[in-house]
Amino acid sequence: MNPMNNHVVIMAGGIGSRFWPMSSPEMPKQFIDVLGCGRTLIQLTVDRFKKDVCLPENIWVVTSAKYAEIVKEQLPEVPVDHILLEPCRRNTAPCIAYVSWKIKARNPKANIVVTPSDHVVMNVREFARVVTSAMKFTADSDAIVTLGMKANRPETGYGYIEADLSMACPSNKEIYRVDAFREKPDLATAERYLQRNNYFWNAGIFVWNVNTIVNAIRVYQPAMARVFERLLPYYYTDKEQEMVDELFPTCENISVDYAVMEKADEIYVFPASFGWSDLGTWGSLHENSKRDAHNNVCIGLNIKMYESRNCIVHTTQEKKVVVQGLDGYIVAEKDNTLLVCRLTEEQRIKDFSAE
Repeated sequence: MNPMNNHVVIMAGGIGSRFWPMSSPEMPKQFIDVLGCGRTLIQLTVDRFKKDVCLPENIWVVTSAKYAEIVKEQLPEVPVDHILLEPCRRNTAPCIAYVSWKIKARNPKANIVVTPSDHVVMNVREFARVVTSAMKFTADSDAIVTLGMKANRPETGYGYIEADLSMACPSNKEIYRVDAFREKPDLATAERYLQRNNYFWNAGIFVWNVNTIVNAIRVYQPAMARVFERLLPYYYTDKEQEMVDELFPTCENISVDYAVMEKADEIYVFPASFGWSDLGTWGSLHENSKRDAHNNVCIGLNIKMYESRNCIVHTTQEKKVVVQGLDGYIVAEKDNTLLVCRLTEEQRIKDFSAE
């Protein structure tokens, strides 16, 4: 595997506002310092790839046009022509098709890892080892590899990958064939998955070489493939964005899971454990952050907790915050908006933010 051929594609077009009032459609969670560490989630994503997986000039970001300036500001190391702007949201399959065709136009030997922009990884060294190992596996094969996270609880918020663990791949003993992709389960089903050792959380991180994914889209999504074939004369030209704005909206709104992963034959899973979370909820942020002796998470400069437990307090705008007598609450403040909500009721935050 030639490291010069390694490319990273970061999908950053989501409008996730689950962390309201900290996030919003104007400033989704990928562009926010959710962990209070001085780096936004998309910056942390780039950090864990550019050190050991690929060169900064081989990093790509696909995002919405309205986030273009935020991406340029937060990721100055990413070449401007590697920031691809979707004129509208069409899910992950058109997003991946666009960047894959463009990469292939310049580097037909490219080996690609595709990742969301808003996940957290605690063990960055193990993450890099797993991704590099998977990329070696896909570099000269027709294989598509997805990373499967080893489950440690009956999680109903993730999709699952059912693996055939009876025989590892001869060229990489950590990689196995996928038997099936499973939708987000109910609690009873999730508990059943947890009892078996061949079910893994689907992290939405994919590894393939550029020819493999382009050919798969040609076979399973021919109408979509024709769109990006029509764009071939315009990649890396002044007319690219104009033509993308015209043709991209004609693509079907479909995820890469439905478009390709559930149809293709050479699908493999790399079971891994490197402290992964998609940070989809305040509860997951609580679980993946440092907690005090009373199971409280405090993200901010001046927070005092008294007689409180099982809470998450996120107040980073240099105000003194004192919390007393709460059990299992979210306390979050941003730009003159304060949220106080039970963690068990956080699904109602979307309703609160719309009022």
